[in-house]
Amino acid sequence: MTIYAEVIGHPISHSKSPLIHGHWLRLLGISGAYRAHEVLPENLEQYFATRAADANWRGCNITIPHKIAALDFVNDPGDVRTSIGAINTVFRNESGALVATNTDAGGFYGPIADVPIAGETAIVIGAGGAARAVLFALAQADVGEVVLVARNALKAAGLLAHFGLKGKVIGFDARLPDAALLVNASPLGMVGQEALDIDLSPLPEHALVYDLVYAPIETPLLKAARARDLETVDGLEMLVGQAAIAFELFFGVAPPEEGEDELRALLLK
Repeated sequence: MTIYAEVIGHPISHSKSPLIHGHWLRLLGISGAYRAHEVLPENLEQYFATRAADANWRGCNITIPHKIAALDFVNDPGDVRTSIGAINTVFRNESGALVATNTDAGGFYGPIADVPIAGETAIVIGAGGAARAVLFALAQADVGEVVLVARNALKAAGLLAHFGLKGKVIGFDARLPDAALLVNASPLGMVGQEALDIDLSPLPEHALVYDLVYAPIETPLLKAARARDLETVDGLEMLVGQAAIAFELFFGVAPPEEGEDELRALLLK
């Protein structure tokens, strides 16, 4: 039977991961498959128990709302629970064990690796699993201060403390501070979710706006940033970056470097 991997979440129909992994599988001529599979929160434990018994299953990517809950059902030898606190990938290792990891941090940081954010102020919207990966990456990049925009101030303050970051928590109705980087790490603005209504006018001209949402690609946040001629990064950048790391874990080979333009055109259809 064909080896396969998948992406799980609830909902999951918006996911573009099958297009990305399917594109790479075709280019490399690998006889494998990658699909989307919806998993309700109450069925998460059974999902992993079933897949653990299926030798053809190589792993899965994990999206909302399972990035934290999934840690309870897989092995965590790298102690991702302590470092980031959320996972987005589970893969089967050589011993057959299901191992947790997080490729979001690397996928997020790749597109801004050359942006001088050390010592600068960054704004992060959201306090969920994606925000954890972003905060982990920003801590590694020696960002100066982080302003978390969140509804739950206590939870958000706990995240800043967990990652050893200086900063503060503000509500969605508060005026944004001057910052070199703004990241939307929440589902706001995604198809089926509430809109993200935020005033970007306090940001300086050199600020970069990074929206992790990729459905739609052109979010209202990015439109507002481009209207001000601010530099932007869309959700496809992180999506493809984290997928590349996961693909190698699943199928044992790095995705091909050629075909990037073709892949982006496919994702924008």
